[in-house]
Amino acid sequence: MSRTVLVTGSSRGLGASIVKVLAQQGFKVVINYYKSESAAAELVSEIGKENAIAIRADVTNRKEVDVLVKKATEYFGRIDVVVNNALVDFKFDPTKQKSFTELTWDDYQKQLNGTLKAAFNVVQSVIPQFIERQNGGIISIGTNLYQNPVVPYHEYTTAKAGLIGFTRNIASELGQYGIRANVVSGGLLKTTDASAVTTPEVFDFIAQSTPLKKVTTPEDVANMVAYLCSKNADGITGQNFIVDGGLTMN
Repeated sequence: MSRTVLVTGSSRGLGASIVKVLAQQGFKVVINYYKSESAAAELVSEIGKENAIAIRADVTNRKEVDVLVKKATEYFGRIDVVVNNALVDFKFDPTKQKSFTELTWDDYQKQLNGTLKAAFNVVQSVIPQFIERQNGGIISIGTNLYQNPVVPYHEYTTAKAGLIGFTRNIASELGQYGIRANVVSGGLLKTTDASAVTTPEVFDFIAQSTPLKKVTTPEDVANMVAYLCSKNADGITGQNFIVDGGLTMN
């Protein structure tokens, strides 16, 4: 049986790239969206209804997440892996990013809710079926800015850094049930909706700073996510995989 993967925030941007790569590799996909209904429907049409379904839900709302998980499970019979990808109201614009002295706690709270609260909701909602089957995968999308803040996107980076602690605690506690949890941290992606306003100068600087002399693409990250969704990665948990052309080395 092919695995079913729920990808949050996957109607466009990196999420859409992840969904397409997963579908190409034989996974069934659950496309979660909040506002972009037409884009989600277009993806389903492209992939085919036998292998894809689009379900609207605000992942910061637990009740809506429970409905999302229920509908997806009823449609495909199970969920095998969840990918916490949703990004709430953030643009990678170095010219408009607030300095630390200009930020408010509300700015931080918005990103904490969109990243950590959303992941918490999704994981808690799906975990009973993972425990019952003694198998499941959790993948969260992080950022290499946690280790290399080329541009100080304070609130975004802080929220994403929290995902690593969140993930490693889950991996430690739930590994006994065959549940794996990992983070995939991309570099600045060329190009997604969130990075569309990034200046060419920033992209060029990053490209020249990497050993591969290239900027990371959404497909680069999607391919790592697909690997972690596969049975080939069933022995891997608690890790933070950085996909950024070697800009950040562990």
